[in-house]
Amino acid sequence: MKKIEDLAEAKNFTAVNIGKLNELGGYALTIGPDVQIPGKVFGGASVNATGAEFSFQSFLPGTETGFLHTHKSHEELYFFLGGTGEFQVDGQVFPVCEGSVVRVAPEGRRSVRNNGTEPLLMLCVQYRGGTFTAEDASDGNILDSPVKW
Repeated sequence: MKKIEDLAEAKNFTAVNIGKLNELGGYALTIGPDVQIPGKVFGGASVNATGAEFSFQSFLPGTETGFLHTHKSHEELYFFLGGTGEFQVDGQVFPVCEGSVVRVAPEGRRSVRNNGTEPLLMLCVQYRGGTFTAEDASDGNILDSPVKW
């Protein structure tokens, strides 16, 4: 099975390489004794994330999540990076493709399927909902020091 590659780490950062998106099929997520999700890898722990989780997933043509799910307090952002498919939230089904972004509230009953002819590539970012404020939107600081490569 494929593994996340460590690139660099220091006090203020961690960098990893998940690999080429067309090779996500080398990953598999085990979520129970009889349940394995091919083509899915979580990365938050590998980069020591403290406020969010993320996963990459590749759905082969004709495959789907296979279940509905919700969260207790986590909102999710789904970024579609390639392929075509359908997304379902609370029974409403709509098309997704490269460039589509879907936000789902914690209680939204969600699922994904690939009804296209190429792999459907997805990045999902999960974080505690209802926590981002106007103050957070202006949290960045541009520094006076020059960039040196």
